[in-house]
Amino acid sequence: MARMMEDQAEGLRRLQVSDAVRIVTVAGGRTGVGKTSAVVNLAMALAKNGKHVLVLDENPRHNNVNINLGLKARYDLLHVIHRDKTLEQVILPGPDGISVLTAMRGVHCLAKLNRDDQEWLIKSFSKLPKPVDVVLVDTAAGSTGHVLSLGLAAQQVLVVLSGVASSITDGYALIKVMSQEYARRHFLIVVNNVRSEQDARAIFDNISQVAKRHLSVALDLVGCIPADEKLRRSAQLCRPVVDAFPASMSAAGFRKMADNLLRCPCPGDYGGVENFMQRLIRSSRLGTANSIF
Repeated sequence: MARMMEDQAEGLRRLQVSDAVRIVTVAGGRTGVGKTSAVVNLAMALAKNGKHVLVLDENPRHNNVNINLGLKARYDLLHVIHRDKTLEQVILPGPDGISVLTAMRGVHCLAKLNRDDQEWLIKSFSKLPKPVDVVLVDTAAGSTGHVLSLGLAAQQVLVVLSGVASSITDGYALIKVMSQEYARRHFLIVVNNVRSEQDARAIFDNISQVAKRHLSVALDLVGCIPADEKLRRSAQLCRPVVDAFPASMSAAGFRKMADNLLRCPCPGDYGGVENFMQRLIRSSRLGTANSIF
């Protein structure tokens, strides 16, 4: 049943019983659905909610989180793997306490690491300089193998759709692969760049019913972001709309999305960020040769 995660009592109970890091992999189909914008603005909304957010960015340089936040990365995760830099030296501090780890080259070589390098990397993540409440993973568009590994290592997978038919087809294809081949049974959905909440719900209801009937998976709608000129303007300013234009419709949508995500029951206690990295190293060996886009 479609729902917007309004169960506040359950959300508060979950927050009280577990201090574990919430790790969410954000995925979409082809470029153009607004996935990176969703990650940046969700991170800002969570940070303004008092959460320490680490964004792990798998995107190439021309369209990544750093650009959207007005940051410039000199180093990335591969420098940590090669022991040229410490993790603290590589992670960039962003606005409102958001941290960004550029990780494309590092993620792409995880499957080939020897045992010593694996242990070094896991140990590095166990010594992060400040606590992390939420990790948001921005996956590269069209890189299905790494979307799979990043999704399998995370507690939750958030699929970004838009009103364009191809984005719905791509999103469904990703859900199908992760459910049929890798037993993922639950997905979060955000519908971006829509005219109204009614349009978003219609898109969600359609894909949810098909997924339930053919894939036996459950989808939950955690947000809808209205088409908004202020969102485009904030991107030009290299600032999240939540920060640049807090009174805009899209900013309100992202704040509601952040609230819904925090209220959403988080499956299991996966431990800290180092546990995520351990799972990611293991899952990186699965499905890296597959491509559905």
